[in-house]
Amino acid sequence: MKLTILGGGLSAISLACFLQNREDIAEINILEKEDRAGGLCRTFETNGIEYDVGPHIIFSKDKEILDFMNGLLEDNIAQIRRSNRILHQKRFVQYPFENDLSKLPEQDKNYCVNAFLHNPYENYDAQNMLQFFLKTFGEGITNTYLRPYNEKIWKYDPSFMDTQMVDRIPKPPKEDILRSAAGETVEGYLHQLYFTYPQQGGTEALVKALIKRLSPKVKIHTGTEVLSVKKQQDIFIIETTKGSFSSERLVSTMPVNLLAKQYENTPEDIRKTAEELKYNSIVIAVVNVKPDAAKDNFAFMIADKEVKFHRLSKLDFLGRHYHKENSVSYMLEITYRKNDLTDLASDEEIMQQVIDGLQKIGFISSQEDVNFTDLKRFEYAYVIYDLNHRRNMDKLKDYFKGEGINLNGRFGSFEYLNMDAVIKQSKQLADNF
Repeated sequence: MKLTILGGGLSAISLACFLQNREDIAEINILEKEDRAGGLCRTFETNGIEYDVGPHIIFSKDKEILDFMNGLLEDNIAQIRRSNRILHQKRFVQYPFENDLSKLPEQDKNYCVNAFLHNPYENYDAQNMLQFFLKTFGEGITNTYLRPYNEKIWKYDPSFMDTQMVDRIPKPPKEDILRSAAGETVEGYLHQLYFTYPQQGGTEALVKALIKRLSPKVKIHTGTEVLSVKKQQDIFIIETTKGSFSSERLVSTMPVNLLAKQYENTPEDIRKTAEELKYNSIVIAVVNVKPDAAKDNFAFMIADKEVKFHRLSKLDFLGRHYHKENSVSYMLEITYRKNDLTDLASDEEIMQQVIDGLQKIGFISSQEDVNFTDLKRFEYAYVIYDLNHRRNMDKLKDYFKGEGINLNGRFGSFEYLNMDAVIKQSKQLADNF
């Protein structure tokens, strides 16, 4: 039989890799609309500096998946110790926030500790993200950092988001909060404490390593945009900008809301359900500057809404191949949605807001510190778990499963999956294909 995979990101390529040795599969066609495969795992270059669509570090609690990812890179791999900070009133607070409360101004520290120790919300069942934060951390930590940061990154009120993303976050013991407030930094999220990353080539090196493992039966068609999909008897027919493809099996890793539009059999109620799905787009800005204010740190989370970007990453932290002599390169992330002010702004306007933000947080003193910049936009970046997400996706998955179409990947299955979870999902699909 023949298999067609819509979309050519990490989920599609890893799935093809896991399925290619099946004797009953004669041909696998991957259809990718961009000029190269990789999706959100592509790497870009400006003035000799390589950067990803956000800081795609390699880590996982699943040892089998982690070993697989690291094995793909062979010798092109570096192990790096996490050093992330939250920037609060120009103070470097170690991530996660609740583990380094002594770095806060005295009033903020006392508010966070007191509200944690005397928390009226702790015995309630959390029905949304905001309630989870209040129940788990109290008003102080929630209002000082968690609520403003999550409002900034999601561009969505956390009281209208469900708990899928956060319900695995453990409640810190009272002893840890007291130690944190007393000046002892408590390490958190230990499975992320060390991560690996390609020594050169960025995250796309992982994608390229996967592609090298593909057999001749797998063909990647780039510059091939899907226009329509229909099912005639037991055959799927896919019309694209580069002709027709047909196959007995179909997997979609393209955004499921687009699949619902392009699949000709889709009933109106399914189309409307797909239109209700929420997601964020992202601006990735790179700014190379003279001074290094980040010191020996990688990523900074910034909740201040007067600063345009929600996260700053120091690319040089990743190794010498990501460093340009006598300078430092910052990657800034800004989320947005269609027709909001960021979407409607020009690239030049956004870059000026980024530079203004770097000045506000004290990372540069003036525009004269800037050597060069780059900016790119990506429409599909973050899945938003609004209160209707689970109901809507259960309905869509059931429908497409009934049509014989498997959904896979971050936007194919519309789940907020990191790279390791994407590969694990592909492996599970391949095992049950």
